[in-house]
Amino acid sequence: MTAADLLEVLWRDFVALAPQAEEVRYLLAGCGEIVRNDRLTLRTFGAPGIGIDALARPFARRGWRPRDHYHLRDRHLRACLWQHDDAALPEIVVSEVAVEELSCDARAVIGALVGQLPARFGERDDAPSAGRPWLVSDAQYRALLAECEHAAWVAAFGMRVHHVAIDVGALSTFPDLAALAAFLVEHGFQLDERGAVRGSPGQRIACAATRPDRVTVAFSDATVAILGGRYELTQRGGMPGEPRHGPHGGATLVMGTT
Repeated sequence: MTAADLLEVLWRDFVALAPQAEEVRYLLAGCGEIVRNDRLTLRTFGAPGIGIDALARPFARRGWRPRDHYHLRDRHLRACLWQHDDAALPEIVVSEVAVEELSCDARAVIGALVGQLPARFGERDDAPSAGRPWLVSDAQYRALLAECEHAAWVAAFGMRVHHVAIDVGALSTFPDLAALAAFLVEHGFQLDERGAVRGSPGQRIACAATRPDRVTVAFSDATVAILGGRYELTQRGGMPGEPRHGPHGGATLVMGTT
């Protein structure tokens, strides 16, 4: 499987959690645009065999290399940014829940889920798109949600892509992020309150995001519609020829919706 093949598989898995992403791409294609993805962000648990290194392995095998590490203690989250020498390929952000920072009850729930993993699951090349590998109850999901949204999401959906970001700068029809965001709102899409347009083209990066779709999840004790994935819009404002990330590289905004 080539890098392009891997990205296509991940895209197809992602749109199952964010159907609007396919609708947005179709809408932009109607404007003559070829949409380029700026970044894919995956989520997992910080547990042996399925942490950042494990989930990033398929990317490392295809030329992505780690660049920056982050620790968002207020969200109990660690993350690593991976970049490819081919600038046409998107950045990969792999984030993991810092399980050791959670309460005893939350750690027990996550331990029960991880204990169901098939042997050597994290070594599989398709681990980032294999779906949820454990049974989980709605009660367990709600318990995690009360403490850590990221942990609850991974429990419900498994280790996979949570959001994808469009490279706004690669579009020809829209002069800036605000114009694209207004166009999407005009066509019936809603922006997430947390993803409202922020920053400016003069800053290194500005972001917006659509409101996440609700998707139906079959828990062991109930079938519930919960928030799935989200499509982001990203505009970078560095000087021509400047690396996508300089010192600090807009890390706060990039990671703000991880």
